[in-house]
Amino acid sequence: MSRFEIKMPKLGESITEGTIVSWSVKVGDVIQEDDILFEVNTAKVSAEIPSPVAGKVVEILYKEGDTVAVGTVVAVVDLDGEESSGETTVNEDAAKVETNSVSDTISTETTNRQQELKAVVVAEERWYSPVVIQLAKEASIPKEELDSIQGTGYEGRLSKKDIKDYIDKKKRGVSETSKPGTSVPATSSVSSVKSASSASTVAVSTASTAITSVASPKQTLAPETNISGVELKEMDRVRRIIADHMVMSKKVSPHVTNVVEVDVTKLVRWRDQNKDAFFRREGVKLTYMPAITEAVAKALAAYPQVNVSVDGYNILFKKHINIGIAVSLNDGNLIVPVVHDADHLNLNGLAVTIDSLAIKARDNKLMPEDIDGGTFTITNFGTFKSLFGTPIINQPQVAILGVGYIEKKPAVVETPEGDTIAIRHKMYLSLSYDHRVVDGMLGGNFLHFIADYLENWKG
Repeated sequence: MSRFEIKMPKLGESITEGTIVSWSVKVGDVIQEDDILFEVNTAKVSAEIPSPVAGKVVEILYKEGDTVAVGTVVAVVDLDGEESSGETTVNEDAAKVETNSVSDTISTETTNRQQELKAVVVAEERWYSPVVIQLAKEASIPKEELDSIQGTGYEGRLSKKDIKDYIDKKKRGVSETSKPGTSVPATSSVSSVKSASSASTVAVSTASTAITSVASPKQTLAPETNISGVELKEMDRVRRIIADHMVMSKKVSPHVTNVVEVDVTKLVRWRDQNKDAFFRREGVKLTYMPAITEAVAKALAAYPQVNVSVDGYNILFKKHINIGIAVSLNDGNLIVPVVHDADHLNLNGLAVTIDSLAIKARDNKLMPEDIDGGTFTITNFGTFKSLFGTPIINQPQVAILGVGYIEKKPAVVETPEGDTIAIRHKMYLSLSYDHRVVDGMLGGNFLHFIADYLENWKG
């Protein structure tokens, strides 16, 4: 039998594991190339995984609901198909007996070899998150010593918990390095294994760096679940990821928020005049979001210091302007698909792209490339008639724009004949930014650029 191993695919940068949502095949099924095998849900996206080969499914190693590391074999396909399912020959029986007699030896040798290779990879190409690097610097741990610490993360990576345990041991005079399975100190803010498993999958970097997720502090509200009228419901996987991501962002970045009121009367009138023709021409509704996205893209080009991320004490300037648009999903969760190279698209292109991404998001059909690489995010509070909000930065980005509800207001308007009161369309824009790298002047000028662009909208 010629066997082909189906492995858990890597569905996006920084993804280390996926949860099998459902199997579309069962053992014994004959499949063709590109037939859907299973659906997987990761920290960033859900996707249907097609078979790269044709054959017969002979093994399914994980059941629905299991979370599996990237690269792990989840199923085995016999490439010979049904032909190999007949009676086993005498020679094959003899081969099986011989194989069984040495299987333990082969298994041991293979395991030892894998461990040796893993050690070499860790030693030569070890990756550290900015949080780990920062903690090591604060504890004056040199790189040679850092490389010697055993990690418990994916593929032996050194986690925040590992480095904190190691530092705590050094302070207590214990010289041995951290070992897998080390217990969490009583003062640690890391939550239970269950939620930590979700936190570890966030790995929220969508660029060339990643920031280790920090799990939420352990809650102490459990006794209330015994009170009449209280129902306990566990967060679903996506909500856990969002929760950990938001807590981590507030811990990592000192948030500052600026708010401006914008007169968008010209934009509103332009949209009213063009929305019907636009729908006939492009087949999508003309909303305000393409115009706002265009204004943000222009602002990021004018102020590249906002189109960055932070890696320790280094600032990474991004060459591409990739704008994420927050989309509310039907299940109450949230996802941020990305308009890549938004500065290269005209208004029509932005409108079609944003509409397409929103539909794919709500239909659960986003691909990994649809959510990777964002350098700035826009969230629209106005959809829910909120005037403004103070959004949380989508790490590892350094700023996020909140868009408020557009409403009619009486306002003072300057005319050649003097000031007059007129009915104008006004909205608030709020910019939350990372004060480590964006100061008030930069944040204020960036926000003012967007406001001016929309107030003087030409279409």
